Amino acid sequence: MKKSSFVALILGTIGVVFFALGMCMALLPEWDMFNQGIVCGVIGLVVLLITVMIWRKMEGKAPIKLNAKTVGAVVVGVLGALLLGVGMCLSMVFGKMVLGIVIGVVGIVVLLMLIPLIKGVQ
Repeated sequence: MKKSSFVALILGTIGVVFFALGMCMALLPEWDMFNQGIVCGVIGLVVLLITVMIWRKMEGKAPIKLNAKTVGAVVVGVLGALLLGVGMCLSMVFGKMVLGIVIGVVGIVVLLMLIPLIKGVQ
């Protein structure tokens, strides 16, 4: 395993654990730790962003350029993930099976649209 992959693995794991724990702390009312959860989640996101920058630097890749295509891909990815999550919640938590499946499938289609958006159609 390359050193850059190992560093990315360790930092990524730390970031994801902080983010996931923060979201649990913020979203579970039984824990009563909303503010602490937001702080923990933000720390996780910052660690994950730093991980991407460190990994790209160690691999000798250029920094990510913020252009319209990159921002659009991020927006489409977030929208697709949210739609998929809302569909799952509707199906599993609120008992609205048909509506949840329809919204979840729309989310999957939006996520699949990322492939031609990023790679292009040839």
